[in-house]
Amino acid sequence: MDEVSLSDRLSDQLRRLCEVSGISAAEPLELLESLLGPAGPQPLSAPPGWPSNVADDHTPVEFSIAFSATEPPTVRILGETLGTPPARLTNMLATQRFLDRQAHRAGLSTSRLDSVRDLFATYHPQGAFALWCSLVFRSGRRPEFKVYLNPELRGVDRAPALVSEALHRLGLGRSYRAMLDRSIRPGELGHRDRLTFFALDLHDGAQARVKLYLTHHDASVRDVVRAAGVVHDVDATRLAEFAALAGGGRTRFAGLPLVGSYTLVEGVDRPVGYSLYVPIRGYVEDDEEAYDRVVAVLDRCGFDHTVLDRALAAVARRPLRDGVGLIPHLSLRLGAPRPGVTVYLSAEAYQVSPPVRHPWTVDGAALATPTGRAGAGHP
Repeated sequence: MDEVSLSDRLSDQLRRLCEVSGISAAEPLELLESLLGPAGPQPLSAPPGWPSNVADDHTPVEFSIAFSATEPPTVRILGETLGTPPARLTNMLATQRFLDRQAHRAGLSTSRLDSVRDLFATYHPQGAFALWCSLVFRSGRRPEFKVYLNPELRGVDRAPALVSEALHRLGLGRSYRAMLDRSIRPGELGHRDRLTFFALDLHDGAQARVKLYLTHHDASVRDVVRAAGVVHDVDATRLAEFAALAGGGRTRFAGLPLVGSYTLVEGVDRPVGYSLYVPIRGYVEDDEEAYDRVVAVLDRCGFDHTVLDRALAAVARRPLRDGVGLIPHLSLRLGAPRPGVTVYLSAEAYQVSPPVRHPWTVDGAALATPTGRAGAGHP
Protein backbone atom coordinates (compact mmCIF):
# COMPACT_ATOMS: atom_id res chain seq x y z
CA MET A 1 0.00 0.00 0.00
CA ASP A 2 1.40 3.40 -1.00
CA GLU A 3 2.42 5.78 1.75
CA VAL A 4 0.30 8.86 2.37
CA SER A 5 2.08 11.97 1.10
CA LEU A 6 1.83 15.54 2.31
CA SER A 7 -0.11 16.38 -0.85
CA ASP A 8 -2.52 13.47 -0.27
CA ARG A 9 -3.33 14.63 3.26
CA LEU A 10 -3.69 18.34 2.51
CA SER A 11 -5.66 17.78 -0.70
CA ASP A 12 -8.17 15.62 1.12
CA GLN A 13 -8.62 18.27 3.81
CA LEU A 14 -8.96 21.08 1.27
CA ARG A 15 -11.49 19.14 -0.79
CA ARG A 16 -13.66 18.67 2.27
CA LEU A 17 -13.32 22.34 3.28
CA CYS A 18 -14.44 23.41 -0.17
CA GLU A 19 -17.50 21.17 0.15
CA VAL A 20 -18.34 22.86 3.45
CA SER A 21 -18.31 26.28 1.78
CA GLY A 22 -19.99 25.28 -1.48
CA ILE A 23 -16.84 25.96 -3.51
CA SER A 24 -15.75 23.95 -6.54
CA ALA A 25 -12.58 22.16 -5.46
CA ALA A 26 -10.90 21.66 -8.85
CA GLU A 27 -8.93 24.92 -9.06
CA PRO A 28 -8.06 25.11 -5.32
CA LEU A 29 -6.62 21.58 -5.48
CA GLU A 30 -4.56 22.42 -8.56
CA LEU A 31 -3.18 25.53 -6.88
CA LEU A 32 -2.39 23.64 -3.68
CA GLU A 33 -0.39 21.07 -5.63
CA SER A 34 1.60 23.82 -7.32
CA LEU A 35 2.14 25.69 -4.05
CA LEU A 36 3.51 22.60 -2.29
CA GLY A 37 6.10 22.06 -4.99
CA PRO A 38 8.70 19.37 -4.18
CA ALA A 39 7.36 18.93 -0.63
CA GLY A 40 4.03 17.59 -1.90
CA PRO A 41 5.06 14.04 -2.86
CA GLN A 42 7.10 13.51 0.32
CA PRO A 43 5.67 10.77 2.59
CA LEU A 44 4.31 11.81 5.96
CA SER A 45 6.31 9.02 7.55
CA ALA A 46 9.40 11.18 6.95
CA PRO A 47 10.03 14.29 9.09
CA PRO A 48 9.23 17.73 7.66
CA GLY A 49 11.75 18.79 5.05
CA TRP A 50 11.97 22.27 6.56
CA PRO A 51 10.91 23.76 9.94
CA SER A 52 8.28 25.97 8.34
CA ASN A 53 6.83 28.56 10.70
CA VAL A 54 3.45 28.43 8.98
CA ALA A 55 2.32 25.80 11.52
CA ASP A 56 3.51 24.45 14.85
CA ASP A 57 4.26 21.00 13.39
CA HIS A 58 6.08 22.60 10.40
CA THR A 59 3.42 21.79 7.83
CA PRO A 60 4.03 24.49 5.17
CA VAL A 61 0.28 25.15 4.80
CA GLU A 62 -2.46 26.40 7.13
CA PHE A 63 -6.19 26.59 6.42
CA SER A 64 -8.78 29.08 7.62
CA ILE A 65 -12.49 29.77 7.31
CA ALA A 66 -13.65 33.39 7.18
CA PHE A 67 -17.16 34.32 8.29
CA SER A 68 -18.78 37.51 6.97
CA ALA A 69 -22.31 38.89 7.01
CA THR A 70 -22.11 39.81 3.31
CA GLU A 71 -21.13 36.48 1.72
CA PRO A 72 -20.88 32.72 2.36
CA PRO A 73 -17.88 31.47 4.35
CA THR A 74 -14.62 31.59 2.41
CA VAL A 75 -11.71 29.16 2.48
CA ARG A 76 -8.11 30.34 2.59
CA ILE A 77 -4.70 28.71 2.37
CA LEU A 78 -1.58 30.29 3.86
CA GLY A 79 1.64 28.67 2.71
CA GLU A 80 5.19 28.75 1.47
CA THR A 81 6.80 26.75 -1.30
CA LEU A 82 9.91 24.88 -0.23
CA GLY A 83 13.04 25.17 -2.35
CA THR A 84 15.57 22.50 -3.28
CA PRO A 85 17.24 22.13 -0.88
CA PRO A 86 14.90 23.96 1.50
CA ALA A 87 16.36 27.07 3.15
CA ARG A 88 15.20 30.64 3.72
CA LEU A 89 16.62 31.87 0.43
CA THR A 90 15.61 28.89 -1.71
CA ASN A 91 12.13 28.90 -0.17
CA MET A 92 11.79 32.61 -0.95
CA LEU A 93 12.81 32.04 -4.56
CA ALA A 94 10.54 29.01 -4.93
CA THR A 95 7.53 30.90 -3.54
CA GLN A 96 8.33 33.80 -5.87
CA ARG A 97 8.37 31.42 -8.85
CA PHE A 98 4.98 30.06 -7.79
CA LEU A 99 3.58 33.60 -7.64
CA ASP A 100 5.14 34.52 -10.99
CA ARG A 101 3.51 31.48 -12.62
CA GLN A 102 0.14 32.40 -11.18
CA ALA A 103 0.53 36.06 -12.20
CA HIS A 104 1.08 34.94 -15.79
CA ARG A 105 -1.67 32.32 -15.66
CA ALA A 106 -4.36 34.34 -13.87
CA GLY A 107 -3.42 37.85 -14.92
CA LEU A 108 -2.53 39.01 -11.42
CA SER A 109 -1.28 42.54 -10.89
CA THR A 110 2.19 42.72 -9.38
CA SER A 111 2.75 46.46 -9.92
CA ARG A 112 2.72 47.36 -6.22
CA LEU A 113 4.82 44.34 -5.32
CA ASP A 114 7.31 45.26 -8.04
CA SER A 115 7.65 48.78 -6.60
CA VAL A 116 8.89 47.44 -3.23
CA ARG A 117 10.42 44.12 -4.26
CA ASP A 118 14.01 45.34 -3.96
CA LEU A 119 13.49 46.33 -0.32
CA PHE A 120 12.59 42.75 0.59
CA ALA A 121 15.29 41.09 -1.54
CA THR A 122 18.45 39.76 0.05
CA TYR A 123 20.73 36.75 -0.32
CA HIS A 124 20.80 36.35 3.46
CA PRO A 125 17.21 36.60 4.74
CA GLN A 126 16.78 36.59 8.51
CA GLY A 127 13.80 35.78 10.70
CA ALA A 128 11.11 33.14 10.69
CA PHE A 129 10.36 33.42 6.96
CA ALA A 130 11.11 35.48 3.87
CA LEU A 131 8.02 35.15 1.65
CA TRP A 132 4.61 33.54 2.13
CA CYS A 133 1.42 33.77 0.14
CA SER A 134 -2.27 33.17 0.67
CA LEU A 135 -4.96 31.94 -1.67
CA VAL A 136 -8.58 32.90 -0.99
CA PHE A 137 -11.45 30.91 -2.45
CA ARG A 138 -14.95 32.39 -2.63
CA SER A 139 -18.04 30.71 -4.01
CA GLY A 140 -18.54 31.57 -7.68
CA ARG A 141 -15.39 33.72 -7.98
CA ARG A 142 -11.81 33.33 -9.17
CA PRO A 143 -9.15 32.73 -6.51
CA GLU A 144 -7.56 35.79 -4.93
CA PHE A 145 -3.85 36.02 -4.11
CA LYS A 146 -1.97 37.90 -1.44
CA VAL A 147 1.74 38.01 -0.72
CA TYR A 148 3.31 38.27 2.76
CA LEU A 149 6.74 39.85 3.08
CA ASN A 150 8.86 39.82 6.24
CA PRO A 151 9.82 43.32 7.46
CA GLU A 152 12.49 41.73 9.67
CA LEU A 153 14.31 39.79 6.94
CA ARG A 154 17.23 42.28 7.11
CA GLY A 155 17.12 42.37 10.91
CA VAL A 156 14.63 43.43 13.57
CA ASP A 157 16.24 46.84 14.01
CA ARG A 158 15.93 47.67 10.30
CA ALA A 159 12.24 46.76 10.00
CA PRO A 160 10.75 50.22 10.83
CA ALA A 161 12.85 52.02 8.20
CA LEU A 162 12.21 49.30 5.62
CA VAL A 163 8.43 49.51 6.13
CA SER A 164 8.54 53.31 6.11
CA GLU A 165 10.26 53.35 2.71
CA ALA A 166 7.92 50.71 1.28
CA LEU A 167 4.80 52.60 2.34
CA HIS A 168 6.26 55.89 1.14
CA ARG A 169 6.68 54.37 -2.33
CA LEU A 170 3.07 53.17 -2.21
CA GLY A 171 1.74 56.59 -1.17
CA LEU A 172 0.80 55.39 2.31
CA GLY A 173 3.37 57.17 4.47
CA ARG A 174 0.82 59.28 6.37
CA SER A 175 -1.25 56.22 7.29
CA TYR A 176 1.90 54.52 8.58
CA ARG A 177 2.86 57.46 10.79
CA ALA A 178 -0.66 57.70 12.20
CA MET A 179 -0.63 53.99 12.95
CA LEU A 180 2.72 54.13 14.75
CA ASP A 181 1.56 57.06 16.89
CA ARG A 182 -1.29 55.00 18.35
CA SER A 183 -0.18 51.38 18.16
CA ILE A 184 3.34 51.34 19.64
CA ARG A 185 3.87 51.36 23.38
CA PRO A 186 6.50 53.94 24.43
CA GLY A 187 9.98 52.67 23.64
CA GLU A 188 8.76 49.26 22.51
CA LEU A 189 9.11 49.41 18.70
CA GLY A 190 11.39 46.51 17.80
CA HIS A 191 11.09 45.11 21.31
CA ARG A 192 7.67 44.10 22.65
CA ASP A 193 5.95 45.64 19.60
CA ARG A 194 7.36 44.32 16.31
CA LEU A 195 6.54 44.70 12.63
CA THR A 196 6.12 41.10 11.51
CA PHE A 197 4.12 40.96 8.24
CA PHE A 198 3.78 43.29 5.25
CA ALA A 199 1.01 42.07 2.94
CA LEU A 200 -0.17 43.09 -0.52
CA ASP A 201 -3.21 42.01 -2.51
CA LEU A 202 -2.16 41.00 -6.03
CA HIS A 203 -4.92 42.82 -7.88
CA ASP A 204 -5.80 46.40 -8.79
CA GLY A 205 -9.45 46.36 -7.77
CA ALA A 206 -11.14 48.99 -5.63
CA GLN A 207 -10.65 46.82 -2.54
CA ALA A 208 -6.95 46.05 -3.11
CA ARG A 209 -5.18 46.40 0.22
CA VAL A 210 -1.86 46.82 1.88
CA LYS A 211 -1.89 45.27 5.34
CA LEU A 212 0.67 45.83 8.06
CA TYR A 213 0.87 43.50 11.05
CA LEU A 214 2.18 44.30 14.53
CA THR A 215 3.01 41.59 17.04
CA HIS A 216 2.37 42.69 20.64
CA HIS A 217 4.29 40.65 23.21
CA ASP A 218 3.05 40.70 26.82
CA ALA A 219 0.15 42.97 25.86
CA SER A 220 -3.03 43.79 27.73
CA VAL A 221 -6.48 44.12 26.22
CA ARG A 222 -6.22 47.83 26.95
CA ASP A 223 -3.04 48.00 24.83
CA VAL A 224 -4.70 46.56 21.73
CA VAL A 225 -7.87 48.62 22.17
CA ARG A 226 -5.68 51.72 22.18
CA ALA A 227 -3.75 50.43 19.14
CA ALA A 228 -6.99 49.91 17.22
CA GLY A 229 -8.20 53.42 18.02
CA VAL A 230 -6.41 54.95 15.03
CA VAL A 231 -9.04 53.31 12.79
CA HIS A 232 -12.17 55.43 12.49
CA ASP A 233 -15.30 53.98 14.15
CA VAL A 234 -13.63 50.88 15.62
CA ASP A 235 -15.96 49.53 18.29
CA ALA A 236 -13.67 49.37 21.34
CA THR A 237 -16.28 47.54 23.42
CA ARG A 238 -16.71 44.84 20.81
CA LEU A 239 -12.95 44.44 20.44
CA ALA A 240 -12.43 44.08 24.20
CA GLU A 241 -15.31 41.61 24.41
CA PHE A 242 -13.78 39.52 21.62
CA ALA A 243 -10.41 39.43 23.39
CA ALA A 244 -12.09 38.40 26.63
CA LEU A 245 -14.11 35.61 24.99
CA ALA A 246 -11.18 34.26 22.97
CA GLY A 247 -8.75 34.60 25.88
CA GLY A 248 -10.92 32.99 28.52
CA GLY A 249 -11.44 36.22 30.46
CA ARG A 250 -7.79 37.20 30.81
CA THR A 251 -6.83 40.85 30.59
CA ARG A 252 -3.15 40.28 29.69
CA PHE A 253 -1.61 37.87 27.19
CA ALA A 254 1.78 37.04 28.69
CA GLY A 255 2.42 33.87 26.67
CA LEU A 256 2.00 33.71 22.90
CA PRO A 257 1.64 37.27 21.57
CA LEU A 258 -1.39 39.07 20.21
CA VAL A 259 -1.22 40.39 16.66
CA GLY A 260 -2.99 43.41 15.23
CA SER A 261 -3.24 44.22 11.54
CA TYR A 262 -4.05 47.49 9.78
CA THR A 263 -5.64 47.88 6.34
CA LEU A 264 -4.16 50.77 4.36
CA VAL A 265 -5.55 52.23 1.14
CA GLU A 266 -4.48 55.17 -1.01
CA GLY A 267 -6.05 58.59 -0.50
CA VAL A 268 -6.66 58.16 3.23
CA ASP A 269 -4.31 59.44 5.95
CA ARG A 270 -5.09 56.69 8.46
CA PRO A 271 -5.83 52.94 8.33
CA VAL A 272 -9.38 51.99 7.34
CA GLY A 273 -9.57 48.53 8.90
CA TYR A 274 -8.23 46.62 11.89
CA SER A 275 -8.05 42.95 12.86
CA LEU A 276 -6.99 41.34 16.12
CA TYR A 277 -5.52 37.82 16.11
CA VAL A 278 -5.60 35.81 19.34
CA PRO A 279 -3.27 32.74 19.47
CA ILE A 280 -5.95 30.76 21.22
CA ARG A 281 -3.88 27.56 21.32
CA GLY A 282 -1.56 29.14 23.88
CA TYR A 283 -4.36 29.90 26.33
CA VAL A 284 -6.36 26.66 26.44
CA GLU A 285 -5.72 23.16 27.71
CA ASP A 286 -7.05 21.42 24.60
CA ASP A 287 -9.02 22.03 21.42
CA GLU A 288 -12.30 21.21 23.10
CA GLU A 289 -11.81 24.31 25.23
CA ALA A 290 -10.72 26.28 22.14
CA TYR A 291 -13.85 25.14 20.31
CA ASP A 292 -16.10 26.37 23.11
CA ARG A 293 -14.49 29.81 22.98
CA VAL A 294 -14.75 30.02 19.19
CA VAL A 295 -18.43 29.07 19.35
CA ALA A 296 -19.01 31.79 21.94
CA VAL A 297 -17.40 34.35 19.62
CA LEU A 298 -19.36 33.17 16.57
CA ASP A 299 -22.62 33.23 18.50
CA ARG A 300 -21.89 36.71 19.82
CA CYS A 301 -21.17 37.91 16.26
CA GLY A 302 -24.29 36.29 14.82
CA PHE A 303 -22.66 33.44 12.85
CA ASP A 304 -23.96 29.87 12.71
CA HIS A 305 -21.35 27.57 14.23
CA THR A 306 -22.54 24.52 12.27
CA VAL A 307 -20.18 25.63 9.48
CA LEU A 308 -17.34 25.49 12.01
CA ASP A 309 -18.42 21.98 13.04
CA ARG A 310 -18.28 20.80 9.44
CA ALA A 311 -14.94 22.51 8.85
CA LEU A 312 -13.41 20.81 11.89
CA ALA A 313 -14.74 17.47 10.69
CA ALA A 314 -13.06 18.16 7.34
CA VAL A 315 -9.57 18.54 8.79
CA ALA A 316 -9.52 16.76 12.18
CA ARG A 317 -8.33 13.19 12.60
CA ARG A 318 -8.80 13.01 16.37
CA PRO A 319 -11.16 14.04 19.17
CA LEU A 320 -10.73 17.70 20.12
CA ARG A 321 -9.82 16.86 23.71
CA ASP A 322 -6.85 14.74 22.56
CA GLY A 323 -4.63 17.65 21.52
CA VAL A 324 -4.13 21.40 21.30
CA GLY A 325 -3.40 23.50 18.24
CA LEU A 326 -5.95 22.24 15.73
CA ILE A 327 -7.50 25.69 16.23
CA PRO A 328 -4.30 27.75 16.52
CA HIS A 329 -5.75 31.25 16.37
CA LEU A 330 -8.93 33.27 15.99
CA SER A 331 -9.35 36.76 14.57
CA LEU A 332 -11.92 39.54 14.59
CA ARG A 333 -12.01 41.78 11.50
CA LEU A 334 -13.28 45.35 11.96
CA GLY A 335 -13.80 47.98 9.27
CA ALA A 336 -13.19 47.68 5.53
CA PRO A 337 -13.64 45.64 3.48
CA ARG A 338 -15.34 42.57 5.06
CA PRO A 339 -15.85 42.68 8.84
CA GLY A 340 -16.29 39.33 10.49
CA VAL A 341 -14.49 36.44 12.19
CA THR A 342 -11.79 34.10 10.87
CA VAL A 343 -11.07 30.68 12.38
CA TYR A 344 -7.67 29.16 11.60
CA LEU A 345 -7.26 25.40 11.28
CA SER A 346 -4.03 23.44 11.44
CA ALA A 347 -3.59 20.50 9.09
CA GLU A 348 -1.59 18.64 11.78
CA ALA A 349 0.00 16.69 8.94
CA TYR A 350 3.14 15.77 10.89
CA GLN A 351 2.28 15.96 14.57
CA VAL A 352 -0.44 16.59 17.16
CA SER A 353 0.57 18.64 20.20
CA PRO A 354 -0.66 16.96 23.39
CA PRO A 355 -3.12 18.71 25.72
CA VAL A 356 -1.58 21.07 28.24
CA ARG A 357 -2.83 20.63 31.80
CA HIS A 358 -2.04 23.83 33.69
CA PRO A 359 -1.46 23.43 37.43
CA TRP A 360 -2.50 27.03 38.12
CA THR A 361 -2.98 30.41 36.46
CA VAL A 362 -2.39 34.07 37.27
CA ASP A 363 -4.98 36.59 36.00
CA GLY A 364 -6.36 33.71 33.96
CA ALA A 365 -3.05 33.33 32.07
CA ALA A 366 -1.42 29.92 32.24
CA LEU A 367 2.10 29.88 33.59
CA ALA A 368 2.98 27.12 31.13
CA THR A 369 2.20 27.28 27.42
CA PRO A 370 2.50 24.69 24.66
CA THR A 371 6.01 24.06 23.45
CA GLY A 372 6.97 24.83 19.87
CA ARG A 373 7.43 28.02 17.92
CA ALA A 374 7.05 31.33 19.68
CA GLY A 375 4.22 32.14 17.31
CA ALA A 376 4.15 35.51 15.62
CA GLY A 377 0.50 34.98 14.89
CA HIS A 378 -0.92 34.59 11.38
CA PRO A 379 -2.65 36.91 8.99
